[in-house]
Amino acid sequence: MSTLFSKLGIQTYCFRVYQTQEELIDALKECGIRRMELWPGHYNPAERDDHKQFLLRLANEGIQISTFGVVGFSDETVARKTFEFACEAGFNSINADFKEDQIELVEKLCDEYGKKVTIHNHGRKHIWGPVYALEHLFEITSSNIGLCLDTAWMLDSGDDPLAVAQQFRERLYGVHLKDFVFDSAGKPEDVIIGTGNLDLTGLLAYLDKTNFDGTLTLEYEGDYNDPIPSTKECVAAVRDVCEKL
Repeated sequence: MSTLFSKLGIQTYCFRVYQTQEELIDALKECGIRRMELWPGHYNPAERDDHKQFLLRLANEGIQISTFGVVGFSDETVARKTFEFACEAGFNSINADFKEDQIELVEKLCDEYGKKVTIHNHGRKHIWGPVYALEHLFEITSSNIGLCLDTAWMLDSGDDPLAVAQQFRERLYGVHLKDFVFDSAGKPEDVIIGTGNLDLTGLLAYLDKTNFDGTLTLEYEGDYNDPIPSTKECVAAVRDVCEKL
């Protein structure tokens, strides 16, 4: 099996219906995954002061935070709390959305705290959604700032996620594995990964071949009230591909 599967985490927004830490931990365990991209709705370090207790609880359950997000950087005080939490929790990158006039702050904090920030592309209407926008972003920033490639939203922008991964390989610090189908009006719908428009096998094969060492995160936003069965199907789909690589 490809070592990629051992890197797989789940974006806890998938489990946004669950409000308690107990429910979140149980959901991750039921899906057979012990890594997560922590959604601020489940734990926001800017609003909490019990980091040590929270991180100890996760450690006792064998659960690791691979990254955190998606967050903004409109307030430096809040942003510093996010970076401080990253240092305390030991993850290397923060998944973010920010405006061009906030880049100077992001660069400064990355240098100061020794962390990376990954921009999360969010479709055709997003400021950093199209490929040309990402080209501009990486032309005006240092390697502190990279891409968390959301595969489904890249499909929404009309681009092939595999081609985008290849184009921005040097700045590819994270991947959100997510799949869409589109209705006649172009409205997207979450589906089990690999059953929609995403070439899951091609993408994972490329990441495996190029020794991708960023964060790999499953994101399935369907079935709000009962997300675990479909999320487990997504995990199984990724496992099946990785077993063949």
